[in-house]
Amino acid sequence: MKKLLFGLILSTASISAFAQNYTNDPMHSKLGFSVSHMTISNVEGNFNDFTVHLNNFTKKDLTNAKFHVTANVSSINTGVEARDNHLKSADFFDAATNSKLEFMSKGITKIKKNQYKLIGDLTLHGITKPVVLNLTYNGSVDNNGVKTYGFTVKGDIKRSEFNLGSKFPEAMVGDVVTLTSNLEFPTK
Repeated sequence: MKKLLFGLILSTASISAFAQNYTNDPMHSKLGFSVSHMTISNVEGNFNDFTVHLNNFTKKDLTNAKFHVTANVSSINTGVEARDNHLKSADFFDAATNSKLEFMSKGITKIKKNQYKLIGDLTLHGITKPVVLNLTYNGSVDNNGVKTYGFTVKGDIKRSEFNLGSKFPEAMVGDVVTLTSNLEFPTK
């Protein structure tokens, strides 16, 4: 009986050690976006309050890894308070009703070397749509005894598919929004 109990404890410990679940380092991660303004320039912004969980990162080819992103929509920051308040309003995100942005990956496909397609569901403004993003694995480093992994995620979505800013024509605010996220995951 003692051998069975010891074996169960040992196998549970090895499974949890092998699971490799990480949370992004908020000091070295960014969840950003850009969108054209009046067809002549781009406005950039980011969400200051967000978390990314990287789960099941056990294979070198990333095929079993899962990314789960949540962001507080009220933390949107474009560097202009009046614009941020407008983006939080019912004209765009309606943060009072739809306070959370969420992405849940469903699969990762290797394209070449460190390039992947990240497939998942994005929820914005209470609407969930499938999206395909470009994922780059930037490698890992030893940072003062802590192994740290780095990723860059990029991709385009259409704001019209999420009913964001439907009162504003594309000539004023572009329909295509480019997402860019730079992420670091320490193994702590």
